Amino acid sequence: MASERMADGAGAQGRGGPEDDGRPEPGDPARDESLGLMARGPAGPSALPPRPLDAIDRDILQILQTDGRASIRSVAERVHVSRANAYARINRLVGDGVIRGFGARIDHERAGQGASAYITLKIVQNSWRTVREQLRALPGAAHIALVSGDFDVLLLVHSPDNRALRELVLTRLQAIPEVLSTRTLLVFEEDHLYPEP
Repeated sequence: MASERMADGAGAQGRGGPEDDGRPEPGDPARDESLGLMARGPAGPSALPPRPLDAIDRDILQILQTDGRASIRSVAERVHVSRANAYARINRLVGDGVIRGFGARIDHERAGQGASAYITLKIVQNSWRTVREQLRALPGAAHIALVSGDFDVLLLVHSPDNRALRELVLTRLQAIPEVLSTRTLLVFEEDHLYPEP
């Protein structure tokens, strides 16, 4: 039933009431389940080869990057396909791991996370999987990447203030046995490159 409601743009009501535009609430289990998001675990994208995207798929991705709460009806109208076609394409993009989820864009400073930093880590060889799991558990960890170059891991964290950031680095990060060294780069100002609405 949830998939039928989503196909016509009226399912998983956003704000409720007769004026509702069909936008589902973020994290609505009915929407997530109908789009297959519950099946995707924290392991990230699968090892499937990349699927070629056509112009309509790319347009759908652009729309959803700009407004992840866009209704199926709205997406279909904007890319000039039927609601069923738009629904099937979005479902396929989710199933193929092209779309890994839907979320909100957060202003970390306004959300009480005023101190941000990129932290570089040198780690013991072949310890990436172990270290990654421990980094995921850190409060405020926003992005973790295994990289090449002078260090092994790049970590982006958001914390309430410099004291909390210092505690995170000196107490939590440096207590991980596989972490050999860290370097902290404070973020003074940032600009997210989100698509324009």
